[in-house]
Amino acid sequence: MNHCEKEDQKLSDSEEMDTRDGENGGVHKNDDVKSADRDKKTVNGDLNAEEEDEPMEEDESRSEATFQFKISNFSKLRDTLLSPPYMIRNLPWKIMAMARQSQSADRPVKTLGFFLQCNAESESTSWSCNGQAELRMLNWKEDGEPFVRRIQHLFYSKENDWGFSHFMSWSDILDPEKGYCKDDTIILEVNVVADAPHGVSWDSKKHTGYVGLKNQGATCYMNSLLQTLFFTNKLRKAVYLMPTESDDSSKSVPLALQRVFFELQYSDKAVGTKKLTKSFGWETLDSFMQHDVQELCRVLLDNMESKMKATCVEGTIPNLLEGKMISYIKCKHVDYVSQRTEPFYDIQLNVKGKKNIHESFKDYVAPETMDGDNKYDAGDFGLQEAEKGVVFSSFPPVLHLQLMRFQYDPATDANIKINDRFEFPEKLNLDDFLQKSEATPATYTLHAVLVHSGDNHGGHYVVYINPKGDGKWCKFDDDVVSRCSKTEAIDNNFGGHEDDISVKHCTNAYMLVYIRDSDKDDILQTVTDSDIPDQLRERLHEEKRLEAQRRKERNEAHLYMTINVITEDQFCAHQGNDLFDLDKLKCRPFKVLKTSSLLEFLEMLSQAMGYSLDQLRPWPISQRTNTTYRPSMLYMDSDINRSVYELAEGESPWNVFLETVDAESGNAALPPFDKDSDVLLFLKLYDAKTKSISYCGHIYLPISTKVYELLPVLCERAGFPPVGTDLLLYEEVKPNLTERIQDYDLPLDKALDELMDGDIIVFQKDDVENEQSDLPTAKDYFRDLYYRVEVTFCDKNIPNDSGFTLILSQRMNYFMVAKAVAGRLNTDPMLLQFFKSQGYRDGPGTALRCTYDGTLRDLLLGFKPRQSKKLYYQQLNIRINELENKKPFKCIFVNGKLKEEELMLYPNKGDSVAGLLREARKQITISENGSGKLRLLEVIGNKIFQIQKDDIYLDCLNTTGSSKTYRIEEIPVDQQHPKEDEMLICVAHFHKEVFATFGVPFLLRIKDGEPFTDVKKRVGSILGISDKELEKIKFVIVVMGRPTSIPDDQEYHVNLKDFSPQPLPGGNMQPKPWLGLDHINKNKKSRYTYLEKAIKILN
Repeated sequence: MNHCEKEDQKLSDSEEMDTRDGENGGVHKNDDVKSADRDKKTVNGDLNAEEEDEPMEEDESRSEATFQFKISNFSKLRDTLLSPPYMIRNLPWKIMAMARQSQSADRPVKTLGFFLQCNAESESTSWSCNGQAELRMLNWKEDGEPFVRRIQHLFYSKENDWGFSHFMSWSDILDPEKGYCKDDTIILEVNVVADAPHGVSWDSKKHTGYVGLKNQGATCYMNSLLQTLFFTNKLRKAVYLMPTESDDSSKSVPLALQRVFFELQYSDKAVGTKKLTKSFGWETLDSFMQHDVQELCRVLLDNMESKMKATCVEGTIPNLLEGKMISYIKCKHVDYVSQRTEPFYDIQLNVKGKKNIHESFKDYVAPETMDGDNKYDAGDFGLQEAEKGVVFSSFPPVLHLQLMRFQYDPATDANIKINDRFEFPEKLNLDDFLQKSEATPATYTLHAVLVHSGDNHGGHYVVYINPKGDGKWCKFDDDVVSRCSKTEAIDNNFGGHEDDISVKHCTNAYMLVYIRDSDKDDILQTVTDSDIPDQLRERLHEEKRLEAQRRKERNEAHLYMTINVITEDQFCAHQGNDLFDLDKLKCRPFKVLKTSSLLEFLEMLSQAMGYSLDQLRPWPISQRTNTTYRPSMLYMDSDINRSVYELAEGESPWNVFLETVDAESGNAALPPFDKDSDVLLFLKLYDAKTKSISYCGHIYLPISTKVYELLPVLCERAGFPPVGTDLLLYEEVKPNLTERIQDYDLPLDKALDELMDGDIIVFQKDDVENEQSDLPTAKDYFRDLYYRVEVTFCDKNIPNDSGFTLILSQRMNYFMVAKAVAGRLNTDPMLLQFFKSQGYRDGPGTALRCTYDGTLRDLLLGFKPRQSKKLYYQQLNIRINELENKKPFKCIFVNGKLKEEELMLYPNKGDSVAGLLREARKQITISENGSGKLRLLEVIGNKIFQIQKDDIYLDCLNTTGSSKTYRIEEIPVDQQHPKEDEMLICVAHFHKEVFATFGVPFLLRIKDGEPFTDVKKRVGSILGISDKELEKIKFVIVVMGRPTSIPDDQEYHVNLKDFSPQPLPGGNMQPKPWLGLDHINKNKKSRYTYLEKAIKILN
């Protein structure tokens, strides 16, 4: 904390109070001295002449107030004193005073610490309030002036007081000549002007009649624009009338906008915009990135206009916002004029160097002279001197003016914000800028001021709106709305207030909305209930009701549990182990109170499913010790009154198989089940010909039943003849364990291993034709099933490729997998290369060799049981066995016009540069009149480092390094055999800094003693640029990172020594010098800032 040590400290040196001193009493009410502002009456920042007699103390939401604190026995002040609280913006404000010591050059000096405290006793940590204040020491003399210092601060929980540790020296206060102390009493006074607070219970609706919009993270720019459009009442009416009856509630932009406008009109609290941004197609991150409000305005209005086409409100936006201007070119010396009429929705006005709107409009319509090299081609008249400009033919009812506060600065190669003062009036007349007068005067009233605080790197948007056009302004700061004065809305946003502590730094208007006086009553017409279609109102009310219901359900979720009801229908198409697949099961969920009894749950099912209680029987699905899931029995007699939560043993969701009476059986109720002597069995039929499973229902049997007694039932269920059909029976115990039932004379409890409810019997025909199948028995089928796995194959060269899924056997080898994938891709298995999936993140890992001798199961060992299995592949243009004997080499091919093309070459392992160039020749096109010879260059940081010799082995080349690339090019004819007085030099592009190289470098032949003008011409020819463009390039010789300019005159001749490396101390040679071309990078990739990133509405 920085304490002020001198009385003449700058205003910016005010700081948070250091509360090391203790606090005590000594508080006295202000009753003697009155401030000049004391008689004023303020309500939310506006003077209220109609309520002057009402005591100000009753309006605790006031934005401005003055209060005092009298301190008696001042000379004996030791402890910290606090004044009584004074309510401003519904927060308690206090004056804080204490004695302080400051250290001067030779001795300590006693001073008065004077601070303003806000909401200090609140336990909340989320509140904040921006305020500015004058701290005054009043003078007892009649003609004495108070001692005044000013502060501006954002008060919040950790900095809830602000002021001066050394406001005034003790001796000056006690000096009777100065008049600040009388009868050992002083009076401290503060005048506070505060914004509406955030993070506390500020009732915007109560104080202003309007509500704000919640900020999703960085959507204040959007909130300001939405409020502006909302208070354009005629537009709001049209939005309500857009037909959205059949629109998707999550993707419809018109419906989302209707929802926001409806809630702004009727809600008592701040309105959310998440559904609106979701309808835009924005992801969460977009809500945390600030964008340009001017761009959003254009994009949103374009979207709305397109959605209004072919509806009852078509043309509303052009009728409100479209003006027309005429662009013209008029020749000076011949009678020739070219002009066209263009519509506009907004006007962009220059701010830099302009005092006000009128100056900007004059600059906008000022003609530009076309002469010299810029003469106008007037057709038959040839090149002519002319004037080019625009003139307005009509202005719209609603005029959007975009102030160009953000502009590109060539000096810094970045956007900068212009904070210069730029005045705009409350009343604006634009008749002087019309080609001819319109039917009504072009007189406008200011309706909205969109304001930006901050710089080009970030900031905050608010909007000041004059809702009814009557001069009564409100400030819309996201979720907080407050009344404000015209000065705060207009004058304080001109900009250029850097020295004014009462205005936030870099705060100024960014967009203005004016409404034409002749259309004001129509545009600002009252929007009533009757203007909102009944179907829209009902839909939005229903949405609210459902949201409230979902909110209630979320709050009461801990009281409920989910019971998933599974019926026999879910078993029919299942081809795997058990009766169903939990991951694919489509069950019917029921939300049930945990305290509900089993009987109450069954009554719920009875009503929902349309069965009587005696036609239902629940069988909880339980996991056995062998990891299978099978139905188990409930003891209905004893469990009927127990709670479902207790029966589920806390499991949620609880899966229950619900047995229901078969409608075709004609039975009025389910057959009885004796828990002591009966068993529930499920039946499956295996067909070896189709290699498929069919579900054949369930059956109750006494445990003493002999297996052969079951055979007629199985034949009946399968549709086989009951006589002469031999069956094979198996017990499905668990995955990969299916046991043949050998002895049909045994009772069930002997024939089946550990007979239990929910056991599964699989049967099939004992047919010799089954031997022709590769899975002749049910046991074979389930063994094969055990090894089956779903594998997703993704193309490694396609980012985020969703791929395709195949069901394969884990026992497959490499070529079996390759054959299956090749069949799916309709290609040769040998033209595929596979890659393992990385274990630590989603993406391709190491390549698999075609000689891999493991199984698919080995490849998938790193995956968790329920994790999706994924492998990557790429299609090749050479066979995989050939590829594995070659060395992949990634490089760039540059043609004669310096255009780059990426190459992937496959020279043989152990090959040299010559072999690489032979491979390249197969893929590239050699120019007809060229040398026909190729070379390999090593490029580092957009500079050519060296030419690689043909006999260098590729294994000796270091291909690592993010800034290093290898480049193949055809050798120009003039560079094949340089003479003794010639040299090849590297030419590279840079801008200002020689280390900031860019573009495609190239080699250039130079000759000792030749004029440098000839070198320039060759550079221009290689680059394919005009002489005019060549003149803009500054040529330098760069040696050891230091540039030396080459003079533009004709006298310089090439000296090869300037481009030859010189020896360094120690015997080393310096890097080879290069020729630098210093010019602006026109192809520079845009690095979007929050203001530059394009805004898109995707729906």
